[in-house]
Amino acid sequence: MAEIDARIENIIQDVIRRNPGESEFHQAVTEVAETLAPVLRKYPHYAEHKIIERICEPERQIIFRVPWQDDSGEVHINRGFRVGFNSALGPYKGGLRFHRSVNLGIVKFLGFEQVFKNAITGMPIGGAKGGADFDPRGRSDDEVMRFCQSFMTELYRHLGEFTDVPAGDIGVGAREIGYLFGQYKRITNRYESGVLTGKNPSWGGSLVRKEATGYGVVYFVEEMLKARGETIEGKTCVVSGSGNVAIYAIEKLEALGARVVACSDSDGVVHDPRGIRLDTVQRIKEVERGRISAYADEHPQAAYQPAGNIWSIPCEVALPCATQNELDEASARALIANGCIAVGEGANMPTTPGGVRALLEAGVAYGPGKAANAGGVATSALEMQQNASRDAWTFEYTEQRLHEIMKDIHRHCHETAEEFASPGNHVVGSNILGFLRVAEAMVAFGVI
Repeated sequence: MAEIDARIENIIQDVIRRNPGESEFHQAVTEVAETLAPVLRKYPHYAEHKIIERICEPERQIIFRVPWQDDSGEVHINRGFRVGFNSALGPYKGGLRFHRSVNLGIVKFLGFEQVFKNAITGMPIGGAKGGADFDPRGRSDDEVMRFCQSFMTELYRHLGEFTDVPAGDIGVGAREIGYLFGQYKRITNRYESGVLTGKNPSWGGSLVRKEATGYGVVYFVEEMLKARGETIEGKTCVVSGSGNVAIYAIEKLEALGARVVACSDSDGVVHDPRGIRLDTVQRIKEVERGRISAYADEHPQAAYQPAGNIWSIPCEVALPCATQNELDEASARALIANGCIAVGEGANMPTTPGGVRALLEAGVAYGPGKAANAGGVATSALEMQQNASRDAWTFEYTEQRLHEIMKDIHRHCHETAEEFASPGNHVVGSNILGFLRVAEAMVAFGVI
């Protein structure tokens, strides 16, 4: 046992040494690697084939210049990224993030997480991530279009429906996907629908795709509560963020009889004790592209806290749906003290290691992002199926498929955690489940 633990610690330290300054990537690797000792004890051939070491090294990393002109004619230069982390189970699959915080370490952490997330969906897709340090907020449609066209002019040569299939993420919605697809189509002279997902349903997209991540995290939390003899109906909830994931998580929570009392954006938190009015949030964020502070201007009963902490608001269910490391240990303890019984991650790695430990030690039902928010990429894979067959499914059928996938993810994670002596621990269950599915394929392919 000591030998295996030492081996895993050496792997972690080697990753840190070879990838200096990439703290989010170090955090993601450490969180997964520390749960894999029982796997190496049960299946020692994975250690012999150095599967963990190989999974921690991306198959390819692409960095490129993205020059573009704003509406006044000034030239800007951004940096673009695409990291193909692992294609053992299928073509690379993962979103593009346009945000000023994007750097290589962020993209690698997201791509690493994506490998495991995609594997546990049971769909034939590998893991990747990409993006640029470009912030579309405050930019005109024409500026966003010019940036997307420049970005795709370089990236297109690395994409393909059997090679690498990006989707959206923070800062990349239907508008950006449209511009990216249009440029890909123009350059390649091919209408290759399956090369991007998150498209508009009128030109090859899938119904339910924009709702899928938010709906999926609620379905996962619903399954966690069922396993404890609880129901989501009647629960008081808070949902951080107010983007795509948060909006549709709120929608599904309300549909299942829960009450959402708070949401947020990067500027602050809005708390409405009567229940968040989803139609107002959608108009402010999706139509007007405004800030959540405008909600309180329209609803006098709501309180707005600039730079506020949403996790200090009492709730029974908390869904972090904004960004990485937004829920730290102090905030986790505040949730616990206020009676929170379930946390489901709609964002990628939104809870710090200290926060995760606090939640698990307190017995809170905790759904890590690689399991709880896998509904988005699962529905992207369903979109790829529809594109490949030149078909289009109904909203009801696609949502049914999503619901079944999320129930299966929870069941398999739950069973895997029990198999490896960690009942109810979905961190252990999701990490080991994803690892085993990828590792089996990697061993079969030989040393490549």
